[in-house]
Amino acid sequence: MYTVYALKSLKDNNLYIGCTSNINKRLSEHNNGRVKSTRNRKPLKLIFKEGYVDKYEAFKKERYYKTAKGKKELKNKITNHCGIV
Repeated sequence: MYTVYALKSLKDNNLYIGCTSNINKRLSEHNNGRVKSTRNRKPLKLIFKEGYVDKYEAFKKERYYKTAKGKKELKNKITNHCGIV
């Protein structure tokens, strides 16, 4: 099982989008400063996740969410489900 996820930086309010096979371990890595791209943006909060059985579909969706069109769609999903962003 693979998870596409979005983290919100509580420091600068920006989103980080990623993909992993172990969401709990990855979230811990982000918040413990072991991920270069989010090291200076801690703390981070998990605000969205989607599960995929197929690894390639998950990474394809991650890449899509990083595009302008995909980021807009992701923000709409987050707002509709959580009221956050």
